[in-house]
Amino acid sequence: MEFNQKNTTKVAWLYGFIVGLSNLIGSVIPSSFTTPELQTLAMSGWTEYIESNTTIIIIVSSFCYIIPMLLCFLYYSVSIRKNLKKRFINMPIAYASLSMSGWIYYFLAEVVTLIIAGKHFNVPVKYILMTSLMYVTLECLFSFTLGFFIMETLHRRVFLPKFFPEGKISETPGLIKPSNRFLFTVFYISVSVFPICFIWFAYINLLHKHSEFADKTVLLYFIIILILDIVILIIFTHYYSTPLQKLQEGTERVKKGDYTGHVSIVSNDSFGELADTFNDMISSIDLNNKKLIAVQNSILTGMATMVESRDNSTGGHIKRTSDCVRIFVEFLRNQKGYENLSDAFCTNVIKAAPMHDLGKIAVPDAILQKPGKFTDEEYEKMKQHSAEGARIVGEVLKEADDEDFKKIAINVAHYHHEKWNGTGYPEKLSGEEIPFEARIMALADVFDALVSKRCYKESFSFDKAFEIIKESSGTHFDPSLAQKFLLCRDRLEDLYLRF
Repeated sequence: MEFNQKNTTKVAWLYGFIVGLSNLIGSVIPSSFTTPELQTLAMSGWTEYIESNTTIIIIVSSFCYIIPMLLCFLYYSVSIRKNLKKRFINMPIAYASLSMSGWIYYFLAEVVTLIIAGKHFNVPVKYILMTSLMYVTLECLFSFTLGFFIMETLHRRVFLPKFFPEGKISETPGLIKPSNRFLFTVFYISVSVFPICFIWFAYINLLHKHSEFADKTVLLYFIIILILDIVILIIFTHYYSTPLQKLQEGTERVKKGDYTGHVSIVSNDSFGELADTFNDMISSIDLNNKKLIAVQNSILTGMATMVESRDNSTGGHIKRTSDCVRIFVEFLRNQKGYENLSDAFCTNVIKAAPMHDLGKIAVPDAILQKPGKFTDEEYEKMKQHSAEGARIVGEVLKEADDEDFKKIAINVAHYHHEKWNGTGYPEKLSGEEIPFEARIMALADVFDALVSKRCYKESFSFDKAFEIIKESSGTHFDPSLAQKFLLCRDRLEDLYLRF
């Protein structure tokens, strides 16, 4: 069914009829609870007044049904000109709320009528107002709950699925979204609190006729029952609202890419079954996601290993620098000023380390395997490997869900040759312009180059290597990181002695 003015007008008329029917039923049902005592208890004057003004009373009372329908018509007329979709989706709660306007009018009209009648007839104004207020309150509750229940059911089962077969209506601006707590409370009132109130009202009427009913014990029993009823309402509300809230929060986590948090609902009902199914689903998604990430990492690591196999001078460089980064990061996060480094960040930097020289795949063998010093032209081509590496990493991880890892991996590949004083490459960044993860990688990369044997140089001693790191603090390296790097010397020496 197409969503247009013609089709929605039919629904609007149908809902208007439901509003009128709900008000009619709300006015008929209370009369069945009226006790004989109510008809005879100090009501003769009021009855006489009504009988003498029957026509006027009927005309005034008819507006109890006319006013809600006019307001509903006005609501829909405005929606035709503006925000039709929003107002149509909100129609059940809007119409149900407007249905109560008739009873509010009725009570105000009765107040005016009683004031007039009290001047000419013996009318118990206080008693009639008390009973009328009780009736109007109950009629409002009943009309609202009955009308809302019928319209909301039709809306959910018939009209919304037909007009919006693809769903996606929850993001429509300006929607009134009744919570599950509200929905349950509305329906609970209609089947529990509503009849209890009628029983109470009947009891009040009997008190005026039979004094023996004024036993305080009876009143106490009723209060206990009412309190128990409210407690049951609160408990039942939590039965519905709490599980649904947990499922909604779990869905939001999945939406953000977090597949690790399970929904904790343990119950022998549909909610428990739904939670188990949900948890199985996110476990499956998490497993598949980890497999995908493992494949992506294997591709990148494999490519890096392939590049290393072409470079005879850096055998084992990937393994050594990765372990060096791991040791440094684990040491760093326990140092003052770096306690806020998250587990995710540390894990991502360690995972990204093997990819830092991936761009060398685009460097010709003649340059990559050259034993001597590069010419200026060769050096310029070699420097292109950082930007090329960032491009390759970005392409391989293009469809990855973990945006944080993707960003860190690209930064490590792209900027690990930048220098603190701005003389590095490829962008000549300086200071904190250089991404933090790239500053960490720079230390590990240079340290490995210093203590490892290359075809163009012998390995330096640990003393010499750490001396160079210290001297380059503030020029090549972040001075704070360089200082911390020097503090984990023992761990790094142990690592390289094992190699």
